[in-house]
Amino acid sequence: MDVTQIDTRHGTNNQHSYSNGNTLPYTSVPWGMNHFVPQTTNNNGSWFFHPNDHTFQGFRLTHQPSPWMGDFSHFLLTPISGPLANYDLFFAQSSYRPNEAIFNPHYLKIKQLRYQITSELTPSTYGAKIRASYTKNENHALLFSAENISYIKVDEQKNRVLGYVQNFAGCADKEFKMHFILEANCPFDLANTGHPKDGTFILNPNQPIENQFFQIGFLGTTPKTVEISLATSFISPEQAKLNLERQAHMDFSATKKKAFEKWNAYLNKIQVSDSDASKVATFYHCFYRTALFPQRFYEYDENQNPIHYNTTARQVAPGRLYTNNGFWDTYKTVFPLYSLLIPEEYEKMLTGFLNSYRETGYLPKWLSPDERGLMPGTLIDAVVADAAVKGIGTNLMTEFQEAMLKAATTQSDKENYGRRGALDYNKLGYVPASYHESVNHTLDYAYSDFCISAVAKTLGNKTLQKEYEERSKNYLHIFDKETGFMRAKDKEGNFRTPFNPFSWGKDYAEGSAWQSSFAVFHDFLGLKEAYGSDLFLAKLTELANTPPKFDVSGYGYEIHEMSEMAMIDFGQIALSNQPSFHLPYLFQYAKRPAYTEVLIKQAVNQFFNAGFDGYPGDEDNGSMSGWYIFSTLGFYPVTPGSGEYVFGIPAFENVRIELPNDKVLTLETANNTPAHQFVKARFRDKEPIKSLFITHSDLIRGGHLKTTLGLVPEEREITQAELPFSLSEYE
Repeated sequence: MDVTQIDTRHGTNNQHSYSNGNTLPYTSVPWGMNHFVPQTTNNNGSWFFHPNDHTFQGFRLTHQPSPWMGDFSHFLLTPISGPLANYDLFFAQSSYRPNEAIFNPHYLKIKQLRYQITSELTPSTYGAKIRASYTKNENHALLFSAENISYIKVDEQKNRVLGYVQNFAGCADKEFKMHFILEANCPFDLANTGHPKDGTFILNPNQPIENQFFQIGFLGTTPKTVEISLATSFISPEQAKLNLERQAHMDFSATKKKAFEKWNAYLNKIQVSDSDASKVATFYHCFYRTALFPQRFYEYDENQNPIHYNTTARQVAPGRLYTNNGFWDTYKTVFPLYSLLIPEEYEKMLTGFLNSYRETGYLPKWLSPDERGLMPGTLIDAVVADAAVKGIGTNLMTEFQEAMLKAATTQSDKENYGRRGALDYNKLGYVPASYHESVNHTLDYAYSDFCISAVAKTLGNKTLQKEYEERSKNYLHIFDKETGFMRAKDKEGNFRTPFNPFSWGKDYAEGSAWQSSFAVFHDFLGLKEAYGSDLFLAKLTELANTPPKFDVSGYGYEIHEMSEMAMIDFGQIALSNQPSFHLPYLFQYAKRPAYTEVLIKQAVNQFFNAGFDGYPGDEDNGSMSGWYIFSTLGFYPVTPGSGEYVFGIPAFENVRIELPNDKVLTLETANNTPAHQFVKARFRDKEPIKSLFITHSDLIRGGHLKTTLGLVPEEREITQAELPFSLSEYE
């Protein structure tokens, strides 16, 4: 499948109260600095696109990673023809036929029926090319609009418009700007160019204007096609010009071809084939989503050195930087996928995350554009540890260890940085109930402590390794054996009462005790011992078989994640949200692989498709897509930082994975029918595999993995050595 077969409207049928992905139809290059979306409404907040709308308001340059984060540095470009009764998006918008439009990752094409304009856009790393084909014999123009503050001036000699926008949901720099430059391939009609006012146009205002429009008129006869080159910069107007000049040699078609090639280079890293074409389509739509975030937040100066804007110091700084990423979501799937496919790009991202640490004193948690501090934990620790054990960015690990220890030992006076409640955690061994979502904080810190120990091990620091291995067992402080759940405690060590395992929020993040109590990624055998071996399996079985009911008391109302869990009706395994991604795989640790296999096969077949309602919940920066990718390949990174993947059940007859070391890994599945729901046997280059996991080092050496499926589970004795990684077993 190539990029022309991907419809970016995948998962875009959403509203604030229910999510089928909460995605936007992004057109960009992989990890580009800007995304572009056809805006269909300006009356629905962050949900400014809906696939069933028939209105087109313009191409929106956007940096919105999630509707829950909001947008920053955004504006709208709308080709128009003829006069407007009023300069308002309602008066400027046009109808279009969604079924005739093209929504590809590298190319947008929309026919504006009101104006009879065919509008096209193709992206570059730092901008885009827009092509507007006018047919009506009326004034032809491009309408610019931006929320909050914008400033524009015209260079009529070079057919350029230069300016900046100043709009963001949150930023350390309250004057944070994005500079832009537009250049047309035809002369401007100055009589129809400028800020509209009382039937005329103000060409070059002396000050920024708030919530305004700017019209760029074009000279020429009808019909005509105008090409507009766009470049942006977070650094300066001069850098925006430099970014524009570097793409000046490429016209629309050449830019489109280059974007096409960039996408296909990524998408062809995994080649799947199967008799069920719908599954293949779903796979590649998900695969596209994994190359959107994090976005570049750096540019190249005149000497081709990477530079970026430091929003904390409010100055330009050397080196790379990235934005629009929530590590609470992406550490589980996206970065492990990068470790397998694009380790060099992964290492570049690591250098960017280190720059965030150097500039703020803490590693990032949720960047948009800078630290927003959302969600529990400091789970970039898992991104670092997974890279360390896989030999990625090894020269960076000494400084990363310093950064991880800073968060583990020093509590910031700014809540959005580092570990919340770090001092209490270090004193008590848990985060007390006085902190919001204290259970998830405790569990995430325990896992991060394991990640620190994993990095220390790669650096040969045995003392630190042992210290943080011990700290990683802190999850036991909040385990209540009587109920079998992780529960919040006060500073005196008393569990919060009364206790309702179905109550969402308060002590738990986007879930209840059911979804949160098994987040012991590094030590499931230790958790199993805490339960007692038989009770661990019984609790997992109860988790799966308990209806998806919930109590709203922690939030006071029904949040969309509750609704989505109820809709998929998959017990308390809320695969509609990130905290549950690993839950089906835990039966492997309980020596019941058949349970994992049937759950995964049901989930990938029932909850995902390539349509507008393609996901069972928020997709979140490629995280849910990454879950689907791994789960259909047949192995999943339950414990980033261990170097292992837990086996599940593959979904495709044949897969070819092109590895970055010029080797190839092929996957073959025999008896791959809906009725065959269990793994009968696995082979590695014709040698049988008995273990329930495979290592990263084994995968990247290439070769052939064959899985034969069966109609009923194969009963056999599973030894302890065949179980996946757990700290209690590997000490």
